[in-house]
Amino acid sequence: PGAKEVEAVYFGSDGILSRGAPRAPLLIDSSTTGPECTRDLQQACQALEAPRRPLLVDAPVSGGVPGAEAATLTFMVGGSAQGFQAAEPILENMGKKVVHCGGIGAGQAAKLCNNLVLGISMAGVAEALALGERLGLDPKLLSDVFNTSSARCWSSDSYNPCPGVMEGVPAARNYEGGFMTSLMIKDLLIAQNSAEVSDSPLPMGESALALYEEMRQQGHAKEDFGSVFRHMYHGRGRGEE
Repeated sequence: PGAKEVEAVYFGSDGILSRGAPRAPLLIDSSTTGPECTRDLQQACQALEAPRRPLLVDAPVSGGVPGAEAATLTFMVGGSAQGFQAAEPILENMGKKVVHCGGIGAGQAAKLCNNLVLGISMAGVAEALALGERLGLDPKLLSDVFNTSSARCWSSDSYNPCPGVMEGVPAARNYEGGFMTSLMIKDLLIAQNSAEVSDSPLPMGESALALYEEMRQQGHAKEDFGSVFRHMYHGRGRGEE
């Protein structure tokens, strides 16, 4: 969900922070919405009378569908020390790493930076694999080179976008059941907004966003974002002609 959906859950007429809602001592928001949305939620929590005032932490996740299935997610947490201590044992049941990134909104900031790198690196891996394929290289062999060399990254060694290179990833099942392109676009747009607020240039991020936006316009919004290999770079995949 994005900021609009999260705000509806919290601020709606029957939302979590509505007057008639039962008191929740701890609120954990694991959406990816951006620091600004989280700070608005914190402000609303602080405005409640003390008996109803909850602890709020932002705790977006990384690790994708495979990480969720294996309970190996990383949670990036923003909030007070008290809030983090309350949330940590809950989050440890769902992931292998829980990191306190700083005050409220810091988890969101870390997640945006992480997914900015992810969107860029996936495009880079797909671009290089497609080039290698056209130069006559076996994509699995080339991926093995990447993964023992300086090109190694999560997009190459854990979530490879080329069909036939890895099992158990979206590229092995026609790019279904992964991190949808529409969600990557959402995250890159949030990163772009935060970059504008902080006066930070994102030339690589803007280029990656343009690729995924083109995929959405072509009708591939629901496919895993690794399908950039097929749709933008026209890669075929291992064993395919």
